[in-house]
Amino acid sequence: MSPVSDYVLTLTCEDRPGIVHSVTGFLVANGCNIVEYQQFGDQDSGHFFMRAHFQRAGVDLDVAALRARFAATTARPDMEWGMYAADDRPRLLIMVSKLGHCLNDLLFRWSIGSLNAEIVGIVSNHPDFADLAASYKLPYYHVPVTPETKPEAEARLLQIVDEHQVDLVVLARYMQVLSSSLCETLAGRAVNIHHSFLPSFAGARPYHQAYTRGVKLIGATAHFVTADLDEGPIIEQEVARVDHTNNPAELTAIGRDVECLALAHAVEAIVERRVLLNGNRTVVFR
Repeated sequence: MSPVSDYVLTLTCEDRPGIVHSVTGFLVANGCNIVEYQQFGDQDSGHFFMRAHFQRAGVDLDVAALRARFAATTARPDMEWGMYAADDRPRLLIMVSKLGHCLNDLLFRWSIGSLNAEIVGIVSNHPDFADLAASYKLPYYHVPVTPETKPEAEARLLQIVDEHQVDLVVLARYMQVLSSSLCETLAGRAVNIHHSFLPSFAGARPYHQAYTRGVKLIGATAHFVTADLDEGPIIEQEVARVDHTNNPAELTAIGRDVECLALAHAVEAIVERRVLLNGNRTVVFR
């Protein structure tokens, strides 16, 4: 019996008749079987989005050969598309400062196999989590940042990204603002997490500010990084209901939980090729 390989095809283009027909026709012509398929046509932007998980038996065509055939027979100039082997694990670099809850959550998910990615290292502007990185046998890069050394620190970060061929940079409560030029370099390849109180409770001690205002919901937002601080395309949001009995410490603890969930779910969706950019928004196939 021939071995069966799994692949994922993602596609974005201007919406028009015949896209699904041409793509599914290509898959049929090349002996592929669709096992999961999702599409969305955005009437506001006029764009079409698609994700297909398909299988193919045999070893005569690998993903590179399938890509070449798709490019030659089906792809059009306005299409942004990607075709991946399902077991192709994106390479992640995690950045953290002094709050380690999101880092620890991602590392645990990775260690038990629920995050289909390869974490290649951890970067921090503090030395605090070097031992945690060592426990997972991961390289830890302590890159201090001051206003004077920020350009050198960002150059070092890009060097690490290049050395490890990083597909996605995950800011897991990394508390340094990235420069506009770095954001442009990492466009579409960096994701951040923040509490959803912004901008209502911006600045220091947001959970204490929220407590004084008697909030009833705690939230967190995971989004792509852009030069506009905390305003990149949203990938995932989580909320938890709270009430008058919760003190600031309890709100902070609840906030940590929803931050972990929002970031983990966003990263999982990205590495499974379920997130497509739609201007300043995202299409996230479930």
